[in-house]
Amino acid sequence: MSVLEQIDRILLIAAVVLVLIAGLLLLGRIWRGPSMLDRAISLDVIAALTIAGLGAKSAIALDSFYFPIMLVLAFLGFTGSVGIARFIAVRDRPTITPPTQPPAPAAGSGETKEGPR
Repeated sequence: MSVLEQIDRILLIAAVVLVLIAGLLLLGRIWRGPSMLDRAISLDVIAALTIAGLGAKSAIALDSFYFPIMLVLAFLGFTGSVGIARFIAVRDRPTITPPTQPPAPAAGSGETKEGPR
């Protein structure tokens, strides 16, 4: 095994370890919350980490078998994020209050419907 292959193997193992640590931290974020948006973003990032993990496994095994699976996971992650974003946008839409009538001018104030005198 050459030096470059050893460096490549060490970097790939480090990448897998970092993906696993990030996954554990994201599981903590999903558990604690505090809002639904935090949980939704964490699930989206976990989908991206799964894709990264499969990419690292493909690189370690020198196998391209997982590429179509990664593509499908990316599509599912994207559509899930869009669906959650639309749900949150509809749920958090501000209520529209009808405009109120301006107060009528006081008698003798010098103003008419056409404006000030």
